[in-house]
Amino acid sequence: MKPFGGPVLFLDRSDINTDEIIPAKYLTEISKEALKPHLLEDLKLDGFDPVRDLKGKAAIVTRKNFGCGSSREHAPWALEVNGIFLVVAENFARIFRQNMFNCGMLAIELPAETIDELFKIFSSGETRVEVDFPNDRLTFSNGNTKKTYSYLLSPFDKTLVKAGGWVEYADAKY
Repeated sequence: MKPFGGPVLFLDRSDINTDEIIPAKYLTEISKEALKPHLLEDLKLDGFDPVRDLKGKAAIVTRKNFGCGSSREHAPWALEVNGIFLVVAENFARIFRQNMFNCGMLAIELPAETIDELFKIFSSGETRVEVDFPNDRLTFSNGNTKKTYSYLLSPFDKTLVKAGGWVEYADAKY
């Protein structure tokens, strides 16, 4: 299982699409490593600089419909090669969400009110998230402030994450 948790990047926008996660011009690359420097390079968000803001981050908190647009595994791969194994959002595009689990990564959906609370309480400073995977809980901390939130995953998605992804699951099972 991948290591989950660590420093959080807050992206305060809905509908971040797969072309913004990894631009289509890089889809001819044959290794995940080649995608690494291009993660979020086309994302237009006031004050966001991918070179500065992605450094050392292990998780993303964002708004609704993350990963919409073209279906491609390259989007989760670009996150993975940059050490980002957890994305928390109100919801995800269906194919992107499943590609995250297929890669052994976490795509956690929380209610809009909870996402609003996370931005209000935690987005202005250095925030970390801890994942209690067996108990389906996320704990965010920033200085003296700490809050825990529960989430739900299907049993099969949990199995994929535990296995490290679809290929590892299939190798062990078949």
